[in-house]
Amino acid sequence: MVVGNGMVGARFCDEVRRRDPDGRLLAVTVLGAEPRPAYNRVLLSTVLAGGLTPQAVALPAADVTVRTGVAAVAIDRARRVVRTAGGGAEPYDELVLATGSRSRWPPLRGAEHGIGFRDLDDCAALLERARPGARFAVLGGGLLGCEAARGLAGRGVRVTLVHRGPHLMERQLDAGAGGVLAAALERLGVRVVLGARATAWEPGTGLRTEDGTVAADTLVVAAGVRAETGLAADAGLAVDGGILVDDRLATSDGRVHAIGDCARHPGAVAGVVQPGWEQAAVLADLLTGADPAARYRGTRTVTRLKARDVDLATVGDPALLGPASLRFADPDGGRYAALAFDGERVVAGAVLGLPDAAASMIQFFDAGIPVAAEDRLALLLGRALPGAAVTADPGRLPAAAVVCRCNTVTKGALVAAWRSGATDPAALARATRAGTGCGSCGDTVAGLCAWLRDADPSPTQEEAA
Repeated sequence: MVVGNGMVGARFCDEVRRRDPDGRLLAVTVLGAEPRPAYNRVLLSTVLAGGLTPQAVALPAADVTVRTGVAAVAIDRARRVVRTAGGGAEPYDELVLATGSRSRWPPLRGAEHGIGFRDLDDCAALLERARPGARFAVLGGGLLGCEAARGLAGRGVRVTLVHRGPHLMERQLDAGAGGVLAAALERLGVRVVLGARATAWEPGTGLRTEDGTVAADTLVVAAGVRAETGLAADAGLAVDGGILVDDRLATSDGRVHAIGDCARHPGAVAGVVQPGWEQAAVLADLLTGADPAARYRGTRTVTRLKARDVDLATVGDPALLGPASLRFADPDGGRYAALAFDGERVVAGAVLGLPDAAASMIQFFDAGIPVAAEDRLALLLGRALPGAAVTADPGRLPAAAVVCRCNTVTKGALVAAWRSGATDPAALARATRAGTGCGSCGDTVAGLCAWLRDADPSPTQEEAA
């Protein structure tokens, strides 16, 4: 039994069926509170901006029983039953909690009249108000707030992004990168107000702060998220800022597991999808018996901002980006890069407006590839180092290079899928999942397809020739 039909719950089902395609080992039932199939929440900002329709972000359905619009309200661990809002009782042998997270609502007078930015219903409510001349205030300058503000600006409405901190995305960025990001958003039509403590939302007037009022017709609340732990806590499971799990993704009850944003594991960072997907794969290995030794040891932190015309990637802890870090700044051009090293290893970094440098940084960080002192400037600027970094030329990628980080898909895996008949980006996505996460690797996958068409013709092409 899986409670939660979001990205992580759906991924777990897909991982199970990849290991147990005929359903001989596990019969899986999913309870989803939302009245729709699973969809890619990472792409909500693209839906908001008009780049994708809500239907386009639907996730492929695994061959399992999915009950949409059915909310779980209680877990009876003694009887191994999940009770639903309609009075039903669903038995389980193994229970997987993938309940995700919910919006953090600030203690703001009138905030209940605002709109969150967490699901397709929120998108629909925002789009209904995104008419010419409309004014929006987005509260929160973290990842979600920046994405929401950029998406709304893409609709041609007036947007003010209000953030209490000294610079945007302070959990991921140092002050230099935060300043360049703010300038980039300003150029794209987003007014940025920093260091502003909101005190009240007054419909018809705007967002009041300690320093004045931001005129707006609609308030968008993007002030962070909280793990959805109520069901687990009520059932007596150990909870502390998330449902506590071990390396087997087991809770304090060995028959109950938790994955994704609702789970708390010391090696996982909340608010990004990759840890949940890696956890889903480990748990599928364990529950199907495909790999009884599988363990989740943690995920290295990489964050990408999903906003049109803003290419931002970060790795590691921004607190490590101190005075000794290597930096390049071009605020007028919307470009910034900073890297911190421990010996010869990249341990933290932030890159904005330099896609080749971002790709290189992620590769060196992920693989722990050493960087000699004389090569650091080349890495900062995204220039290829022999046999290592990702570059704009797909042919120069090593086979072990991770192209789609959301799904840990390497160039080698994509080449193997191509040679097995997946000869376009859509087919490669079906075969490997590349591009089905945040979507930021789409250009690289398309470039790899073009390179393979020239360098490694398919059997059909060879026969035609």
